[in-house]
Amino acid sequence: MFHRPVRRLVSAALAAALTCCAAAPGLAADMAVKADYAQPSRAVVQASARGHAFAHGDDGGPSRGGVTSRIKDLADIEGVRENQLVGYGLVVGLNGSGDTLNAAPFTKQSLQSMLERLGVNTRGATLRTKNVAAVMVTANLPPFGTQGTRIDVTVSALGDSTSLQGGTLIVTPLMGADGAVYAVAQGSVAVIGFNAQGEAAQVVRGVPTTGRISNGGLIEREIPFALNNLSTVRLALRNPDLTTARRIAAAINQFIGKGVAEPLDPSSVALKMPKSYQGNIVQLLTEVEQLRVEPDQLAKIVIDERSGIIVMGQDVRVSTVAVAQGNLTVTITETPVASQPEPFTDGETVVTPRTEISVDTDKNRRLAIVREGVNLRQLVDGLNAIGVGPRDLIAILQAIKAAGALQAEIEVM
Repeated sequence: MFHRPVRRLVSAALAAALTCCAAAPGLAADMAVKADYAQPSRAVVQASARGHAFAHGDDGGPSRGGVTSRIKDLADIEGVRENQLVGYGLVVGLNGSGDTLNAAPFTKQSLQSMLERLGVNTRGATLRTKNVAAVMVTANLPPFGTQGTRIDVTVSALGDSTSLQGGTLIVTPLMGADGAVYAVAQGSVAVIGFNAQGEAAQVVRGVPTTGRISNGGLIEREIPFALNNLSTVRLALRNPDLTTARRIAAAINQFIGKGVAEPLDPSSVALKMPKSYQGNIVQLLTEVEQLRVEPDQLAKIVIDERSGIIVMGQDVRVSTVAVAQGNLTVTITETPVASQPEPFTDGETVVTPRTEISVDTDKNRRLAIVREGVNLRQLVDGLNAIGVGPRDLIAILQAIKAAGALQAEIEVM
């Protein structure tokens, strides 16, 4: 038993604790936003105050209270992208696992051309080396990549080489789609797979004819792109959707001001440069990327028939439909029997065929009713209740779609 003054102290302590617990989510969210920036700015203060409003359908559309994502994770800045580079080269130093020069004439010609540039004349000579392989070299030139920056390159065998393990790529120019050289590659090839064989057995693990050179490419030419001089920037959505584009534009307009963002189509949102950000588009994009919106998506079912993989989105809905699944299995077994004649007779041994046929019609299978408006989990549980496997589920979903009872798009890979 507590005395009356002690009870008052305990009650006050509990009230203070409850007040702190109720205020903790807001404080935690405010601290999480401020942690993204080294110095507090207008973006930090307004994002802390308005960050929750963007997730609850302030764009005028319905909100499902789902998970929100940063605009940075939903859209790319148009024009800021990678560029593919490709080149042809030679890998030397292989331990007898290179190309056969007679079977790969391009390897022989490339080897002779390389030796001639180094002052060695091999025209008319017989080359039988197995330590050289012709390869294709590919790489991605990152956006705003500056001269002298190193990039990773991938090396893939082009001839009949069995492994690139232990090889070294000779200096190879990497060209873009316009035919200009943007980088050069050279270095030791790192291969994950291996190939071992003997007289009567062979073991191959991974892909030994493909390798990678970490930081093996060197950028020699930059692609000019003046981002800070743009007056209008377009955001390209990675998953085009009208609702998502509208929510992104509404979040940006609520944060910066009306008329700044405008959805042009399901895949792009245009940003006009506000007067307060003139000449500082980097700051504008940095603050816009941190805004959170709730993305929307189509109800879709993705099916990979080769592996039996089925992926269903949470918005998949089914109208009331009855489903029955059964297989007709016919098993035919051949058991030939040898019939021999009696001893000391002129008969011959004859093989008599014997065939057994069994039919399984799955009589235990019954109809199952899938109610209207069920969610994803209820749909999966209902189909599992009648013993449906992945292969059979593919056929059932396609049949329900054909009946018009499936409100979702089916994509077969």
